[in-house]
Amino acid sequence: MRMHDLSDFMKTLLQRFTRWFNRTHERTGTLWENRFKSVIVESGTAARMMAAYIDLNPVRAGMVDDPAEYRWSSYGEAVGGGNKGNGKKAREGLVRAISSDTDTGFDAGKWKEVSRRYRRLMGLALARKNSNSESQNSRKTVAADGMNEKEAVAAMKRGEGAATESHRGLPELGMAKMLRCRVRYFSDGAVIGGKDFVNEVFNASRERFSEKRKDGARRLRGNAKAVAGVLWCVRDLRVDVG
Repeated sequence: MRMHDLSDFMKTLLQRFTRWFNRTHERTGTLWENRFKSVIVESGTAARMMAAYIDLNPVRAGMVDDPAEYRWSSYGEAVGGGNKGNGKKAREGLVRAISSDTDTGFDAGKWKEVSRRYRRLMGLALARKNSNSESQNSRKTVAADGMNEKEAVAAMKRGEGAATESHRGLPELGMAKMLRCRVRYFSDGAVIGGKDFVNEVFNASRERFSEKRKDGARRLRGNAKAVAGVLWCVRDLRVDVG
């Protein structure tokens, strides 16, 4: 049954790897800093934001300047191709995450089309991080996957493209600022999506909450306030949310 329960599977995997690593390196004690966490994410805006947030982690940590340079992420694998040189599995996963609420389909062959949208979404955050969309680093970050440098910079300035279309109602710079910060909701929010989606999940697991609680949807705060009213979560986080 472990293979059909992600939490149990990850618990077993991490425990066995820790035992192997400790035995191999003649050490004792824990190996992982934090416990495994999982979040239920709705298709559409929530899935796109979560995917971009994760793929921007190595940039946020100062490990690379461009998420494509980090080969141990889904985006790095999709761009770099992996051991077999095609990155098909990673591309299928990102196509699903970015286009799960459209009729694009989940075929890896859609990667070229979808990657332009995804690249622009991350590019907005990277341009904001660099504080100058015309700088050499910002242009390198966005100019990829069929866009030349001039087109990329122009798109960033205008805020155009599917990234903007997919997030109607979200101020682009506010969204970019959120993506370049650590957002605790993306690891501890438990359920992230539209208000109706969060309440639906809440009602399906009503026994996990106190009788006093009437609904599940909670407005995002702190670093995530750029999507407050568009995305909701089931945990009302108040500490370390920026």
